[in-house]
Amino acid sequence: MSRSRIVIVGAGFAGYRAARTLSRLSKGRADITLLNPTDYFLYLPLLPQVAAGVLEPRRTTVSLGGTLPNVRHVLGEADGVDLERRTVRYADPEGGRGELTYDRLVLTVGSVNKLLPVPGVAQHAHGFRGIPEALYLRDHVTRQIELASAAEHPPTCRSRCTFVVVGAGYTGTEVAAHGKMFTDALVRKNPLREGIHPRWLLLDIAPRVLPELDERLSRTADRVLRKRGVDVRTGTSVKEATAQGVLLDSGEHVDTRTLIWCVGVRPDPLVDGLGQPLDRGRLVVDEYLNVPGHPEVFACGDAAAVPDPNNPGGTAPMTAQHAWRQGRTAGRNVAASLGRGTRIPYRHRDMGFTVDLGGAQAAANPFGIPLSGPIAGALTRGYHLASMPGNRVRVAADWLLDAMLPRQGVQLGLVRSGSVPLESASPELARVLRVPGDTTEDH
Repeated sequence: MSRSRIVIVGAGFAGYRAARTLSRLSKGRADITLLNPTDYFLYLPLLPQVAAGVLEPRRTTVSLGGTLPNVRHVLGEADGVDLERRTVRYADPEGGRGELTYDRLVLTVGSVNKLLPVPGVAQHAHGFRGIPEALYLRDHVTRQIELASAAEHPPTCRSRCTFVVVGAGYTGTEVAAHGKMFTDALVRKNPLREGIHPRWLLLDIAPRVLPELDERLSRTADRVLRKRGVDVRTGTSVKEATAQGVLLDSGEHVDTRTLIWCVGVRPDPLVDGLGQPLDRGRLVVDEYLNVPGHPEVFACGDAAAVPDPNNPGGTAPMTAQHAWRQGRTAGRNVAASLGRGTRIPYRHRDMGFTVDLGGAQAAANPFGIPLSGPIAGALTRGYHLASMPGNRVRVAADWLLDAMLPRQGVQLGLVRSGSVPLESASPELARVLRVPGDTTEDH
């Protein structure tokens, strides 16, 4: 009797957890294949600390091969699924083509940067969904401070050390909080002209920061940001972006060379081509994470509209917490469909959120209890260490070093601006830039 073939597409929070659950439950009696463009799981909540020089990039990654026994990893990016033939097509990093056949399919393709029809944004803004974008931002911010320090004219100096973050949600708030601390540290080694200081603007059309979270977390984050010197502008959006600055809907023009786009995410475009019902771009599934009409196909995470039992008629939010829990449910239900255990509906209990605001500052509400300051900071870091499926000692070591030693304000030049366009179906990969006339292949 042949072994069942299980294909998991995507190794984000949902895909990694599903693979780990199936690895444990299958006990080697199924062929599990994980298709992903990178060979690691990215712990996305710590990415702002990579951009701010607190953590080295590999600290936020967990090796797929080293932590998922009995799971075969295929390096590639899915670009099509044939539900009738039960195949997944993909492209590998060197341009090769491949196809995987499945008996059970788990779609956990995640999300990409959300775009809005604002002139100039796609050309001049950068998102924050992967390590390449974090590395680019770290180099770019460092370079702007160094160039501002050497600028002969005050307007040029001010423009280069002005940084605009659009989107005051979870990611944007943390990027602005860590970014302000990072630039303040950089100017101690690269002093600016007298009277000029790094300026960070955090913009959002919503009436408060962290609009999707508890209002008490919002007030704490707002207070910390303003005290640190971040210019928080709620009820404000960008009307146009250029290489020299942004025009706000209030009519004000802000001279800047840095526009960081954190307005949210949208489901991976792969689900559009499946020909199945969608809910605001997300693949419709039932409470067991099955795609209706296809009992062999499961989907979860940001690309799936998973029914929320705590909000009848609604769907679970696109957060890492939900994706992680849904991955476990999907793994169990796939195993159950193969005769190992009983399937279960997706259920969750809100245990609260944590927002890292840099240094010892954070905002948290574990089990609904509002916390702030160093206590929340310690809880937040403890939560991240407990949640990471690997690399805990290295992360803790970097935190200790950051508390004891000054950060290294240097440019590595590894990622160029054109390598990380805002509009990308694969923010986890840097785009390869070719020199005009170069016909050599990458091997």
